[in-house]
Amino acid sequence: MKILIKNVQIVNEGKIIQSDILIENDLISKIDSQISDEADQIIDASGKYLLPGIIDDQVHFREPGLTHKGDIESESRSAIAGGTTSFIEQPNTVPNAVTQELLADKYGIASQKSFANYGFMMGGTNDNLEEVLKTNPRNVPGIKLFLGSSTGNMLVDNPETLENIFSNTKMLIAVHCEDEATIRENTQKYLDEYGEDIPVKFHHLIRSEEACYKSSSKAVELAKKTGARLHVFHLSTAKEMELFRNDIPLKDKKITAEVCVHHLTFTNEDYDTKGGLIKWNPAVKTQNDKDALWEALLDDRIDVIATDHAPHTWEEKQNVYTKCPSGAPLVQHSLVVMLENYKNGKISLERIVEKMAHNPAILFRIEKRGFIKEGYKADLVLVDLNEKWTVAKENILYKCGWSPLEGMSFQSKVTHTFVNGNLVYENGKINEEKFGERLLFEVQE
Repeated sequence: MKILIKNVQIVNEGKIIQSDILIENDLISKIDSQISDEADQIIDASGKYLLPGIIDDQVHFREPGLTHKGDIESESRSAIAGGTTSFIEQPNTVPNAVTQELLADKYGIASQKSFANYGFMMGGTNDNLEEVLKTNPRNVPGIKLFLGSSTGNMLVDNPETLENIFSNTKMLIAVHCEDEATIRENTQKYLDEYGEDIPVKFHHLIRSEEACYKSSSKAVELAKKTGARLHVFHLSTAKEMELFRNDIPLKDKKITAEVCVHHLTFTNEDYDTKGGLIKWNPAVKTQNDKDALWEALLDDRIDVIATDHAPHTWEEKQNVYTKCPSGAPLVQHSLVVMLENYKNGKISLERIVEKMAHNPAILFRIEKRGFIKEGYKADLVLVDLNEKWTVAKENILYKCGWSPLEGMSFQSKVTHTFVNGNLVYENGKINEEKFGERLLFEVQE
């Protein structure tokens, strides 16, 4: 199968060039200003921009065990509609993916059901070091540790266990950092005052800057001590930005940082209108924090933009504060949110591609993806930067059926998505055949 895309603006490796591109089977076979090869399909993309498919390094697709909220099929479907062609999913499913067998089960499901390329993190606990060390770095992206109580029984709070994991694996360790004791103390204070129905506007004071910094600084210190590869997920505070550096290339960094779309979009001022819909862990914090995250993103202390896509049902989100789960769905809309920031002059197209495609590929050492290069997998997304649309119930594809962005209008639209050379999404229509593949990772000795 050959697909030829003509007259497109290719955004790749810090440049935008007008070119043609030929896809042959699952690979990019030729990039040239004029390609006249025969093709099964020709797409005239005049005026449009071609980006490498987005790689989201942090999603929760809820399968197995919580499939009333979302599943690999429904959420990967929404991912390709938003230009995300590869995802890395987290282990706090039910049961938690904390044995090799349970991890293999998730890969088995995805091989049948995923529209996008997939990787699943191995979960660490206080007592599964042996299982963690059996993880194959060639086909598993890394080890995930919860250093805060986002998921109850996956909390790793034994210092000895932590040091053992950090000291004994060469794999990337990704962490959720919030200090459990601080959060408990803060929660109790508000419970004493308000009971179960704490106003959600206090969420960022309960899961506070102090709770985040205390935990992330400890993780960074441990990584420096042991030489481990540490990736800190969903940073949310200005204070944490001092923990990261920008004076060496990403490929040489041992300690890396991620920010999520929602922490770049919302602030605590939005709790008044959005309520529990924007209750995340870590919490959306102040305007000052948001500004600091943007600054660190643009000066390369923050390496990656992700979503932490975490669907819950509408009903669950209407509960009182203490029973309202944290998390929201975002994977269908992350790219258009960032393209809106481009339209508003906050970030360039080249930087969006760097932070959402190139850098996740470099950081996780993903084989042959994340760039538009000859010989690489044809995971691509075509965008129209001048097509206005509004997020509404009828165009939300998440199984949970809602989005915290509902009612927001965007000036850019994803028109085509390719996964492994297959046109899987075109102008609102999804190809129901599934072409997602297991991500592979380059192992460095």
